[in-house]
Amino acid sequence: MLLDKKSWAVIKIIVFLLGLTPFLLLVNDGINDRLGANPIETLHFSFGDWALRFLCIGLALTPIKAITKQGWPTRFRRMMGLYAFFYASLHLLVFIVLDLSLSWEAFKDEVPKSPYILMGLLTYSLLLPLAVTSTKNMQKRLGRNWIKLHKLVYVAGVTALIHYFWLVKKDYTEPLIYAGVIGVLLGIRVIVYYRKKVNILNFQS
Repeated sequence: MLLDKKSWAVIKIIVFLLGLTPFLLLVNDGINDRLGANPIETLHFSFGDWALRFLCIGLALTPIKAITKQGWPTRFRRMMGLYAFFYASLHLLVFIVLDLSLSWEAFKDEVPKSPYILMGLLTYSLLLPLAVTSTKNMQKRLGRNWIKLHKLVYVAGVTALIHYFWLVKKDYTEPLIYAGVIGVLLGIRVIVYYRKKVNILNFQS
């Protein structure tokens, strides 16, 4: 996909605005009292859903590159990862600020008896270093360790799914859909990895 720098800049701005759209729509719904009977729950679940969606989109870019033989999809990988972290942060903030009213006592009381919260905090702790080291400068400073560190996104995808499954009480349709998507995306990576390994062995022999 041959485009000049100005064209790519415009495309990135468009993608950035699209990624911000769910947040702006939810803010607008909140201002206009359209978040339903339980607005805190609506915000909490909506931000969590979008965090998982952007995580899936980010995981999808490398398989798309492998299938299409085009390098351009990975240009948006960092942005999708940062959006996943952004919505995960909002998901956590709604819980701490609006649901628990910034009460440390409530937090200590709620977390130990809720395994899904512990899994959510684990997922966030995995996403945090990825967001902090997402800059090109950090990539250069960490070198090969940057690649190893950012493989934590695969673990975060799995822990996010567990968090979702443990949160849902009855209808597992949505978490099963996400599980299928993430399973396929990780499966493609495994296939590509072993194909490369076999090709290297065949070349060496």
